[in-house]
Amino acid sequence: MIFESEKFSEIKVTHLKELLPFLLENAEEFNITCNLQNVEFNPELPPHIKNSFQNIILFVIAGYTKQSAHLDDKNLYFEAGFGEENFGSVVKVPLENIIQILIDETPAFINVGATLPKKPKNPFALNPRNRKILGADK
Repeated sequence: MIFESEKFSEIKVTHLKELLPFLLENAEEFNITCNLQNVEFNPELPPHIKNSFQNIILFVIAGYTKQSAHLDDKNLYFEAGFGEENFGSVVKVPLENIIQILIDETPAFINVGATLPKKPKNPFALNPRNRKILGADK
């Protein structure tokens, strides 16, 4: 399936790398929907909050959360408050996990590939010397 291809994912991440800085600079607020897999919280959220999440989560990027937002080559980071006690945490969202960006309920970005489960990476395959052994150089 094309949505599972690495090239499709690269294209979508490239698009996000161009779109997100524009939105952070120009949009008053926007929402991102993402696959919760591999999203990190620092500090870790209390169990009663984290256990209330589904596999797909919506984050509102507005106010202080938007002001704190920044990007690196693979992730979006922002500070947010969670639960009734507004528990503060820095959220790290892999760009490949962003499913949708909404501005005033209008989709500005959609990545159906982000809804698919991530395949675990073989650490042995990450070393270029091992590619021949695994048959990846054919």
